Amino acid sequence: MIYKQAQIDKYLKKSDETVKCVIIYGSNEGLVGEYVKKFTLSVCPDLYDPFRVVYLNGSDVNADPGLMFAEYTSQSLMGGRRVIVIRDADNNLTKHLKALLEGTVSDTLVVISSGTLNKKSSLVVLGEGRDDAAVIACYEDRDEDIFATARNKFVENGITLNNEALQLLCTRLSNDRRTNIGEIDKLITYIGDKKNVTPEDVRAVIADQSMSSGDDVCYYAAGGNSEKAQASLRKILNEGEEPVSIIRALTYHFNKILTCLAAMEKGEPADKALYKLTPRIIFFRESSFKRQLSLWSKDRVFSVLELLYKAERDCKTTNMPVTEILSYTVMQISSAAAKMGKSV
Repeated sequence: MIYKQAQIDKYLKKSDETVKCVIIYGSNEGLVGEYVKKFTLSVCPDLYDPFRVVYLNGSDVNADPGLMFAEYTSQSLMGGRRVIVIRDADNNLTKHLKALLEGTVSDTLVVISSGTLNKKSSLVVLGEGRDDAAVIACYEDRDEDIFATARNKFVENGITLNNEALQLLCTRLSNDRRTNIGEIDKLITYIGDKKNVTPEDVRAVIADQSMSSGDDVCYYAAGGNSEKAQASLRKILNEGEEPVSIIRALTYHFNKILTCLAAMEKGEPADKALYKLTPRIIFFRESSFKRQLSLWSKDRVFSVLELLYKAERDCKTTNMPVTEILSYTVMQISSAAAKMGKSV
């Protein structure tokens, strides 16, 4: 069964013994590790209890499946439910796990983690099709995930930070949960006994580790930062992003600007117009988006949308230099925004 965030939160508040196995996979190693820890703690309060928690490698289980079966049927000498954590699992584990869940009775929880599995992997498909298994996909953190991780970490430590500091911090963090938690811990150590984080603290401790995304290209281009727009564009193209997807992201972004401008023409303030957008603009991008509303007029947005339509059409034409078309289009948009910024 696929577990979404609401189901994960419900389980972690009160573990469900009908769930015999949790399969946690994806490229966000930090998030995978965090969930492995949380699901293990939901059964045993000590991650390294030698009687109740066992750690195995997927390769070891593949070489000797009996290890997993023996641990699954063992009882703790000190009492209490047990946990088996199998790290770096692959599809070779599928048939053994299927036999374990279907032919063996135990209240032991099996927690399986992997950074190489994907949605089509046989082990994931097995888990998704079973009511006694929970499957959790962990991909790169989105903007809202980065914000929530940072905010929750400071709340847990009784530390406050103002909007400017939080905004700066979020823009400097990466899309990997483990890396972000490490950086936030470093910042907490740096401030010592202080209970408030300032922008100066963030600048002193946190280097810019953010990965480029389609949103970066949109915000840099629409905001007039041509150099960063091109750098972000090169990064995501190198990561395999399709040019047409980037063009559509830009189109979507400028349609959001157009929606807000239309509302503002009717007398609504920028804050109210922005609040009505669905989905909402993430907190730490709001100031940048508001600035763009002051740069762009409706007529200029229509011109950009026409330019993007032509770029998408050209990118779909055989033998056209797709990357060059996209790069030139982004340059035109960012240059126009920069020019308008000088007159604002």
